[in-house]
Amino acid sequence: MQRLNWSDGAWTTPPVEAREDGQDLVVTAVEGSDAWRITSYGFERDDAHALVAPLAQDCAMEVVFTCDFTEQFDQAGIFLSAGPQTWVKAGVEFADGRPMVGAVVTNPVSDWSTAPVDDWRGRRVRVRLSRSGDAVTVRAGLDGGELQLVRLAPFPVDAVAQAGPFTCAPTRAGLGVRFHEWSSGAADASLH
Repeated sequence: MQRLNWSDGAWTTPPVEAREDGQDLVVTAVEGSDAWRITSYGFERDDAHALVAPLAQDCAMEVVFTCDFTEQFDQAGIFLSAGPQTWVKAGVEFADGRPMVGAVVTNPVSDWSTAPVDDWRGRRVRVRLSRSGDAVTVRAGLDGGELQLVRLAPFPVDAVAQAGPFTCAPTRAGLGVRFHEWSSGAADASLH
């Protein structure tokens, strides 16, 4: 993997603040920001803060951030977009009092999968998206540890896509997320 500079990306929706602190990027989310389309909740939100750069076929992208969330639906991770109706967000979301690893896949409506990761609270988390063929593979784990499969999802083969770190704060003001690393490289060689 090759490290990307924070200046290599462009914001899909600007956050309240994004400032470099040494090698880290500290991002403050806008209250009410989110990414979701229709399913169950009935609304459409397209104002999550994603710092994106091109992600070609047979490539992967990773982000590392500190999982330091306290309010309902605080979230951060990696965002992959091929437009307003085709995207994936994957990472950790604080839901019902605990951190949950998961992914939302949207094409054109959203779904959501989660699993509790209580021991990730306050620790560095690595999330990896690997794009190959007609799919995207999501893996995550504690930084420095083994990454586990979170999701295998369909993604259009011919899509022009962008990906990078994201955060949003659907229910509160003041969420600040510290991103430590953003990198890209070759797609995973296999699913297993």
